[in-house]
Amino acid sequence: MSTATGDRGATLPLLVAMALLTMPARSGEVEVLDTDVDCSAGGCRFAVTLRHDDTGWDHYADHWRVLTPGGDEIARRVLYHPHVDEQPFTRSLDGVVIPSGMRRVIIEGHDTVHGYGGGTLAIELP
Repeated sequence: MSTATGDRGATLPLLVAMALLTMPARSGEVEVLDTDVDCSAGGCRFAVTLRHDDTGWDHYADHWRVLTPGGDEIARRVLYHPHVDEQPFTRSLDGVVIPSGMRRVIIEGHDTVHGYGGGTLAIELP
């Protein structure tokens, strides 16, 4: 193996190109489009609208969650199957108990390939 500077310089671009080709694509993450919230003495009902390019059981939006502004999970709505032909789609969760005095929450989506990362939606509570 040669240690000449010119040889190492030619190898670096090839290694970078190979690394980029083997990285998973960051497209197709869950996008939180909208959230309707209705709160009463029994807790809050969240109706969350998501968009995701579900392709089937290998890659689909599998849940969304309600977070405190500090990132602690308050509640989670599991999505039990892909929504390939239903985009965007809305699913709700009832009876979410919000910590006393909290006026704002964050909604975040998750998919089976990318995890979290398609953006969040901050919601002011009624």
